[in-house]
Amino acid sequence: MLEVVRVTLLKLSRRQKRVLQVLADVVLLWLALLMAFLLRLGWDDLPAWDSGFLWLFVFAPLTAVPFLIRFGLYRAVLRYIGNEALSAMFKAISLGVLAFALVLFAYSQQFLIPRSVIFSYWWLCLVFLGGIRLLLRQFFLGDWFFSQTTHKAPGSLPRVAIYGAGSSGNQLLAALRQQKSLLPVAFIDDDPTLHKRVIAGLRVYSRQQAIKMFAELGVQEILLAMPSASRARRREVIESLEDLPVHVRTVPGIVDIASGRVDVADLQEVDIVDLLGRDAVAAEHTLLHRCIEQQAVMVTGAGGSIGSELCRQILAVGPRTLILFEHSEFNLYAIHAELQAQISRQGLTVALVPILGSVRDVQHVLKVLKSWQVNTVYHAAAYKHVPMVEHNVAEGVLNNVTGTLNVACAAIEAGVANFVLISTDKAVRPTNVMGSTKRLAEMVLQALSRESRVASLLDNKLTVLNRTRFTMVRFGNVLGSSGSVIPLFREQIRKGGPVTVTHPKITRYFMTIPEAAQLVIQAGSMGQGGDVFVLDMGEPVEIVDLAKRMIMLSGLTVRDDEQPDGDIAIEFTGLRPGEKLYEELLIGDNVAPTEHPKIMRAEEELMPWPALRHLLDELNNALQQQDIPHVRQLLRQGVKGYQPESAIVDWLYQHGVQSKD
Repeated sequence: MLEVVRVTLLKLSRRQKRVLQVLADVVLLWLALLMAFLLRLGWDDLPAWDSGFLWLFVFAPLTAVPFLIRFGLYRAVLRYIGNEALSAMFKAISLGVLAFALVLFAYSQQFLIPRSVIFSYWWLCLVFLGGIRLLLRQFFLGDWFFSQTTHKAPGSLPRVAIYGAGSSGNQLLAALRQQKSLLPVAFIDDDPTLHKRVIAGLRVYSRQQAIKMFAELGVQEILLAMPSASRARRREVIESLEDLPVHVRTVPGIVDIASGRVDVADLQEVDIVDLLGRDAVAAEHTLLHRCIEQQAVMVTGAGGSIGSELCRQILAVGPRTLILFEHSEFNLYAIHAELQAQISRQGLTVALVPILGSVRDVQHVLKVLKSWQVNTVYHAAAYKHVPMVEHNVAEGVLNNVTGTLNVACAAIEAGVANFVLISTDKAVRPTNVMGSTKRLAEMVLQALSRESRVASLLDNKLTVLNRTRFTMVRFGNVLGSSGSVIPLFREQIRKGGPVTVTHPKITRYFMTIPEAAQLVIQAGSMGQGGDVFVLDMGEPVEIVDLAKRMIMLSGLTVRDDEQPDGDIAIEFTGLRPGEKLYEELLIGDNVAPTEHPKIMRAEEELMPWPALRHLLDELNNALQQQDIPHVRQLLRQGVKGYQPESAIVDWLYQHGVQSKD
């Protein structure tokens, strides 16, 4: 019956709802006035209706309703009424009662009533009009207060506990009660002053009481409402929950909430960054702006995971022109549309230029750099997936080495002031083609930085003055990049497993994409020419431990010899071609600090430009002849520490060998 009434009322037009509210408020005002007289005089001593007493019931709504209208009480949606509406009601009723009292004072000869009646009328109006709105809010939400505090609440919804009883936790609770997709049954908080207290109808438990609470209330999931907590703090909390058989999710970070991109109610899986527990260091304002502000900047590979984040952060600094240079049409369209929307939304004056092109087309690159008089180039275009490059050696060399050489030489001829190469930890003592090509790309820039003049691309007989400052920034894996293991693990867990790990002892360094991009920009501002900067990646992470923690935080258990009845198995598939167990960031031991605590300067050996130019010519000839064994030999000859750990698996080379057989 109640449900029929609720649905019927919700179907009324907005005008009909307002009329009902006004009528209800008039009746409640009359009731409050009558109750005020009864409390002061009693029923037997009420004035006679023909003595003017009846006129008081005419003046009461006439003095109160206009203020209720003026403060917008009839525009508020009862289902979502909050503290602001209740505050407005307090002001409206107080002013209405004051106006009513002034009317009585003006006509004191006709209406002689005790002063205490006015005070009683005021607080009774607050109780009646405010109380009815709160009751109707709960009624329309279908979420009566007592249903949240008992163990007999509807069993069809998953039961959740909210970790954090602060403002974010209460906002999340309100959102969940409105959405009715999850059933909050308890708070967990580390503040001992809140333990055993009841907040918004839910009891607050300590972390130590969590196991008992789960058994009593049947909790299936924990929602972390700690958006402003540090990563170290979030990691501590997550680790304390790992042994509990529940799924753990979290509200977004405080930066995302403040920017308006997401809401407190937008629950997410636990960010892998929270598992690493490493807080990003605040950016140096001067370093961020030095090579970008009011300058023309170009990002190659602008649609990739690193390139696109570089573009976002460069746009925030305020360049004059931002050129998005990208080979993939779809990736270029996506990042251009996103940045253009941001420019329109924020009213920026940046000229955004999307350019389709390949870094292997040196004349096209040169034309773009000259046309917009580019000051700074961030060269992020590269093939980075180790097994993919191992199977496509020629394309990997042409894109990573020849492409870098082309953009670098074009930058010199166009008079670009700053050139920053995005490198990788896989360039250190590489065991794969991708790593060796990235180290060779570093060596190209190191060698060019020592040359005062280089041959012109337009006329090989001429030379141009080299005024470009070359900088290389080397770092490890970034979370969420294309090919990252994190989304792969999540998808495997969602499908019920198994989770595949290449080797039980494999480790990797990890950093978030925004932090890496920010550090790249700052490192590029510190270079003197030919510098190799290494980002502080923290401690390496064992991938198998990462997989286990992701399984447990999904509310599942690992199936192994100790737990044969577990939910998700971890399978070891063996190292892929060219893959290393451990990644390194430094080739030698020569490393020096910089003005930024997370950036180090590495002193690496280099090859003089004439010798390197000869090696590159030989490499180009071998590529033209599709002589992959010779390509690998030349890479070993040029890149110190390159030791291939697998046979040649290049698809074209293998096909040619099989065809001969």
